[in-house]
Amino acid sequence: MTEISLPLLQNADLKGKIVLVRVDHNVVKQGLIHDPYRIDATLGTLYYIVSRGGKLILMTHVGRPKDKKTGQINISDDTSVKPIVEYFENKLHVKFQIPEFHQKENGGYAGIETSVNHLLRDLEEDKIDGIYLPNTRWFAGEEAKDDSADRLAYQLAGLADVFVNDAFGSWQPHASTVGVTKYLPSYAGFLMQKEIANLDRIFAPEDPFVAVVAGSKFDTKIDSLYTLLEKADYLVLGGVIYNAYLAAKYGFNIKGISDEDAAHAKRFVDYSKKFPGKLLELPFIVESDTLDGKIDGKYRTHDIRKLKKGTELNYILDVAAESFAEKNVADVFASAKSVFVNAVMGFTPHFNEGTIALDELIDQNRSASKLYGGGDTMQELKRLLPGLYIMAIDNPMYYIFTGGGAVLKAIENGTAMGLEPINALVKKSEQDN
Repeated sequence: MTEISLPLLQNADLKGKIVLVRVDHNVVKQGLIHDPYRIDATLGTLYYIVSRGGKLILMTHVGRPKDKKTGQINISDDTSVKPIVEYFENKLHVKFQIPEFHQKENGGYAGIETSVNHLLRDLEEDKIDGIYLPNTRWFAGEEAKDDSADRLAYQLAGLADVFVNDAFGSWQPHASTVGVTKYLPSYAGFLMQKEIANLDRIFAPEDPFVAVVAGSKFDTKIDSLYTLLEKADYLVLGGVIYNAYLAAKYGFNIKGISDEDAAHAKRFVDYSKKFPGKLLELPFIVESDTLDGKIDGKYRTHDIRKLKKGTELNYILDVAAESFAEKNVADVFASAKSVFVNAVMGFTPHFNEGTIALDELIDQNRSASKLYGGGDTMQELKRLLPGLYIMAIDNPMYYIFTGGGAVLKAIENGTAMGLEPINALVKKSEQDN
């Protein structure tokens, strides 16, 4: 475990206590669960709480029901926790109840209502096995920057005796992740502890260390890219990030790159000159005339080494598999001792060969630690290489984080304490002691 003085669940007094647990069960899309990995990863924490005499109230966010432009919150089945509760009932044969609230603010719930009290009585009397609160982002105070955030945090805390944060992937400083720590004894669950311990394998990797990062926008990953450029022995880019990099470095005109990404890429290229040889370029790229799919006659492979400055290109939607067969690329991955991957190389769901070739090449290195970011990276590994995904879950040489964005944020700050929910747990523990 890292040197962070994290308050641990195993040190909490749970017997007879109602325990409010923030999990990251954000696995529902349009009312369906496509991968329960993040749910299953929390089961150890939940089992431990119950085995020590605690009673469960769970909460998670699901999707983005709030319109960023208008501030309106859309409560719908698409972002409901009902599929998660049904998953628990079918898998564990337990009964969870979701309280119903009605008071509205900006379309979302104004707060916790007294109607939850009868469920609390049922929980204490063992008539139900747990309470699962509605999507935390359905509450107006969850993402608020005013007093309503603190009001919601206080109301949430009022439901329970102990707070446990097991939601590593939910790194944003919201009422349910940070605010509630002000009002309850607060601890890190076992998944949170495990994720932080594996962050140490990135902060202090065994060299050579190779990092692979792809994404649809430069600005969401730019700070972590600067850090990885300094820290890693090699950095590999993919997605629109790589397209913007190629356009900035080689003067290609590639469709679909925003002015903002182009500006970020230019600064990144200039900065990368301080680290010659660290950016491992993938030479073969796939151009498509359309975003509608991989249509015969409308896509082709280019070797960037043969393209001239000013070349006009349509959408670059993948890195071709040939890139990973290049001797210099294959040698870098073969000699790596640590590999961090937060990357889907192609435009899903049709352009998959770059991601498949990358994952297969990494797997060929049996001695390296392989650390995969969560989210889309995990989903695509499961979709494209299900056998490898199943093997990786239980292989000690692999670790799949439940939150890719959280990992990048921690990398950007150089410490898990850079994640505000973790910082809040530590501060609360220091205050209580």
